[in-house]
Amino acid sequence: MPAFWDTSAVVHLCIPGQGSSGARRLLREQTPVIWWCTPVEAHSAIERLHAVRAITTPAFRAAKERAQTMLGSWREIHPTEAVRELALILLERFRLRAADALQLAAALVWCKQKPQNRIFVSNDVKLTAAAMDLGFDVRSA
Repeated sequence: MPAFWDTSAVVHLCIPGQGSSGARRLLREQTPVIWWCTPVEAHSAIERLHAVRAITTPAFRAAKERAQTMLGSWREIHPTEAVRELALILLERFRLRAADALQLAAALVWCKQKPQNRIFVSNDVKLTAAAMDLGFDVRSA
């Protein structure tokens, strides 16, 4: 069964030494699904971490390579009217940031709005709370 990965979890998995063993196991066992914009968000986060010296240059290069390799083969949920409409509803219900509302909306489109027993992988506290409230089985990376 697939699992939906938000950008915070993807970035955590890309940084050398950051991904948990549970996240790596989940990655091996579950087909990853991502939102269409996740590659852009992940690249931005990795660039920002390097710019503020939160990661070394070798870790930066490794993270970029991992992200490109992983994200290039994962299933993407593309931007549709359904994603946009759900994101607008989620913004009102959970007071999320726009990018997080789009992530969660994409996850809902992926599971046909039936999140029970569906895995949502995230390290974002507010997004995790919203996903749990909707009924997703939330895991952290």
